[in-house]
Amino acid sequence: MSFPLGSSAQSAPSVEAMFAQILGAVQKSQIEIAELRQECAELRQVNASLERQIREGMQNNNTYNNGRVYGTSGFTTPVPESPQLRAKSPFLSPHYIPSVTPAPPAFHAPSPLGDNALTPFPCSSRDIPGFYVVIPAGGAGTRLWPLSREGHPKFLLDLTLKGRSLIQATWDRLLPLSSPSRTTVVAGPGHVKSIREQLPDIIPSNLFCEPGPKDSMAAIGLAAAVLQKRDPDAIIGSFAADHMISGDDAFLSAIAEAVEVAKKDYLVTIGIAPSHPSTAFGYIRLGDKLGIREAPNARLVSSFKEKPDARTAAAYIGTGNYRWNAGMFVTKASVLLDLLNDYKPDVYEGLRKIAEVWDDEAQRQVVLAEVWPGLEKIPIDNAVAEPAATEGKVAVVPATFGWDDVGDFSSLAELLPAEANQPRILGDGSLVLTEQAAGGIVVPGSGRLITCLGVDDLVIVDMPDTLLVTTRARSQEVKRLVKKCRDAGWKTLL
Repeated sequence: MSFPLGSSAQSAPSVEAMFAQILGAVQKSQIEIAELRQECAELRQVNASLERQIREGMQNNNTYNNGRVYGTSGFTTPVPESPQLRAKSPFLSPHYIPSVTPAPPAFHAPSPLGDNALTPFPCSSRDIPGFYVVIPAGGAGTRLWPLSREGHPKFLLDLTLKGRSLIQATWDRLLPLSSPSRTTVVAGPGHVKSIREQLPDIIPSNLFCEPGPKDSMAAIGLAAAVLQKRDPDAIIGSFAADHMISGDDAFLSAIAEAVEVAKKDYLVTIGIAPSHPSTAFGYIRLGDKLGIREAPNARLVSSFKEKPDARTAAAYIGTGNYRWNAGMFVTKASVLLDLLNDYKPDVYEGLRKIAEVWDDEAQRQVVLAEVWPGLEKIPIDNAVAEPAATEGKVAVVPATFGWDDVGDFSSLAELLPAEANQPRILGDGSLVLTEQAAGGIVVPGSGRLITCLGVDDLVIVDMPDTLLVTTRARSQEVKRLVKKCRDAGWKTLL
């Protein structure tokens, strides 16, 4: 039996039809995958919010001070105002989260490293008696300009579209250790109002206003001097307002371990396990183990290293004996002041004078005006940590939680989700259309449509008054543009 030529071809689908079917199936799969990713992202956000409420539920939500009640659930804090950003995340708007009454978890003291397992302690909360949190909140808004500005630096921005600014996230993270009564913020006069709005639970007397920027030693030293006067046995921990941390349990455990070391009269820092040979961070060289039972991971600091070049950073990583220096310090306030007196006596004397009159508003302003301008502008690392390390007075608790100082747009891009071969978007994704444009980060802050064709790894920050275009590779150099703008007379945009 024979068939006419071409009959089988007529009954079989054409190549074009088969290709259309395959393309349709692929497109449908992509849509389903995108929907699943969105659902997963929403679940992660809800879980994070619930975890925060659980932590807050373990606190005394009503903390009394002179007859007043401080403390809220944390969900009434206003959403921070990132300039002109219209985020697509449904979690940027306040929403109801059902009340949760958690069972108190075990409290883990040692840092979660491989050679020492976590040791559970049957505590009802993570509160550390006598521990005071200090949050230095400064910055000129240059590294993420024009998204951040002098009057609205990055710690006031929501850079992850989770509905909390960096300083709010820092507050949430540290509150379980101290409560509002022992949590202080040091900031400049231009940021005090915004901080009060974003942190409504902060006790007014715990918001220290420094007259002008003098770097971290003056800011942390001021807090130490005032807190030591209020509580001679105070142990303080300093944590920057604009850093991002993942793995709260590991973070809190490392801090608890650092407090135990600080009780032995050490200046203690936290060493971050490096994920890559970064040239943007300083490094800590690990020394001998201290052998403290309550802090089995603690070591002496052999030395601090400045930001290295790429070859040196790779060599550091290869030894396994180096950690990133995140600028976190835990110590007795009295120990820090003694070190400051040893290495920078002029700074010590000035801060002591200020602390003596701090609770007298009129006298405070007089002494601040007299003393503050003459204080040396110097980081705490250079002022006391480095010289003290050479004398065996500085310890480090190596830790494994995720950390980033969000020092440029390239590092910010790593913290944002993205589709494959697409740029990261901080803001309304419907305002960004791309074709063959992989990597990079786009901030559609002006409300205008941004289109990209055939360009990879660009940084595009489109604000209502300013447009920045650079590459991720050169994003650390943005501060050079800020200087040029200042020199050219564009100070109103800074």
